[in-house]
Amino acid sequence: MAKWRNRAEYFAMILCAASGSNIHLSGNAVAMIQPLTRPYPSVWAGLLLGVLAVATSSDQRSLAADLPSRTAGDLPAVFRGPVDLVLLERETLAVTANELSNSVTLVELASGSVLDELSIAKRPAAIAPLSERSFVVSCRDSGTLEFISLDNGRLQHDQTLHVGWLPMGLAVDLAHQRLFVGLMATGEAAEIRLTPQRDASLSSTSRSESGDAELAAATSSEATLVRRFPVGRWPRFMDVSPDGSRLVVGLSGDSQLAVIDTETGSVLYEEPIVGGINIGHVRCSADGTRAYFPWMIYRTNPIDVRNIQLGWVLASRLARIRLDGPAYREAISLDVPRRAMADPHGLALTPDEKRIVVTSSGTHELLVYRHHDLPFVGAGGPGDLIDPELMRDQDLFYRIELGGRPLGVQSAPDNRRMFVANQTLDCIQIVDIESKQVERTIALGPTPQEENQLLVHRGMEIFHDAAYSLDQWYSCASCHLDGGSNAKAMDTWNDGTELTTKTVLPLFSVSQTGPWTWHGWQEDLEESIQNSFVSTMQGEAVSDQELLALQAYLASCNYPPNPFLLEGKQLSDAASRGKLLFESEDVGCANCHSGNLFTDGEIHDVGLNSASDAYEGYNTPSLVGVYQKVRLLHDGRAKSLSDVLTKWHRPDEIGGGMVLSDEQREDLIAYLKSL
Repeated sequence: MAKWRNRAEYFAMILCAASGSNIHLSGNAVAMIQPLTRPYPSVWAGLLLGVLAVATSSDQRSLAADLPSRTAGDLPAVFRGPVDLVLLERETLAVTANELSNSVTLVELASGSVLDELSIAKRPAAIAPLSERSFVVSCRDSGTLEFISLDNGRLQHDQTLHVGWLPMGLAVDLAHQRLFVGLMATGEAAEIRLTPQRDASLSSTSRSESGDAELAAATSSEATLVRRFPVGRWPRFMDVSPDGSRLVVGLSGDSQLAVIDTETGSVLYEEPIVGGINIGHVRCSADGTRAYFPWMIYRTNPIDVRNIQLGWVLASRLARIRLDGPAYREAISLDVPRRAMADPHGLALTPDEKRIVVTSSGTHELLVYRHHDLPFVGAGGPGDLIDPELMRDQDLFYRIELGGRPLGVQSAPDNRRMFVANQTLDCIQIVDIESKQVERTIALGPTPQEENQLLVHRGMEIFHDAAYSLDQWYSCASCHLDGGSNAKAMDTWNDGTELTTKTVLPLFSVSQTGPWTWHGWQEDLEESIQNSFVSTMQGEAVSDQELLALQAYLASCNYPPNPFLLEGKQLSDAASRGKLLFESEDVGCANCHSGNLFTDGEIHDVGLNSASDAYEGYNTPSLVGVYQKVRLLHDGRAKSLSDVLTKWHRPDEIGGGMVLSDEQREDLIAYLKSL
């Protein structure tokens, strides 16, 4: 009966997501969700209405009697896709930032009731508390910060502030009434001044000895953009030291972390992460001496079974760097032989700092470590696989299965409960890291039943699921960060030879940019996708239904907005002059980079062929969104558009023959950045 009780709870959780109800579940239920519900979790929910009575009991009624909750009928049936969350009102409430529905959801934790939901700007990316009753959300595609407060159990929008393009990670420094946000598009950080609107009934406190930032007593804040300053490429996540003197920024485009003086905005020093890609959440220690972060490493070795299983292709790491001066980073390997980790993302320290937890988003789990006994290694390390010491001591390291795609994570003051935003399960998970169980799963609202939406969502699950690779070492998203490219040239076998690395091509509008691969030998998109699973990931071929779902998801992925266009998508004067050059026969760019996506789909010899390549010539890449790339040309030899036009792809050598002046070159670059 216990087995069927767990299954009943599990089905009820799926029903909960589909209907907007909220129920309490045992931890064992979560580990069963994916195999029992593929390929359409929401469809299963509709078929299992009768199970709800088995999985719920009379003592699981809502406890939010004094706060008006939203009913399922009040909430739209959409996929919300929470990516991050905050705890408010002394950890009695949680708010999630929902990437897919462009909204935030307020949840009463004791009862699991959804109290309110508020539509905000496009593509929420991160969320941070400003007080017990207010918070800020970064919205990537709108280039804004959204300031929101609580008012009698409801969400109130206070202010929209445009800060620059593709804002992501947030770092709040309440002691100095300011916050910082990373701007992915321009490689900058923005500083925002906060003027608190205080509630006289509450008192402001400073940072406690445990290292948690006590929230200032303010119901809302008036925000003003102070300045922007350069930090490096792809500043995705960041944190500020407890004393507010240091800003630590993970630069996924530069494979390093930058430590910045917050007063001057200048880079004090940089800590290289050799081979590093996809740097996750950054968290400072309570004493301000270190910053912790997870990341993945690419090792440049050929893809085969042996190299993958040795951790010589892609692998996952947890590291720390010094904040009191430059010193080589210290790290541990996360990957267990034959059962690796993938796509580590969120990170939290318990208030007493005895535990570090990391969300392994590609393998659907929470990784828990006993902090002070971890065998961090500096120069020369860590090893390729997890240190055997961590495998021998089951309290030093263990993993808790969550299902879905766990991303943002926050610790409760009790040092044992973790609150996780699970994107593909559309829920908050409350995890007891001492009992190693999922204590409760709280659905954020009803999910849609429309067939195409379900198909796209299933494709999203596949894209981010490392189980489709050999021993779950990496997912599609490991190489195609946010559906685009990453900071490394990789050897994927797609060029027919080994040790001939190629930059990762973005997947936006992929169905319209055939043929595929850098050499253009693949003329069938379905075969190209299957080849990625079987060859690049060394996994099994996906089913026809999974292939259809993945194509539907890729078709839904759009280019990020372009920060180099003026209002109304107009060109600057420099870009307008550059457009004339681009389209002229004298320069000749448009001869190959033509059409709406700036590719003719043809193979060209541009004088960059390698004797090691199995194929001759290169497939014309699309130039849309080229401003975001940190490596250019097929092998990534160029690090900037200026490099391309002055060293490897000069118009006077491969174009129409015109020698560009410095001013003309800058105009042409201005136009390229606007595409």
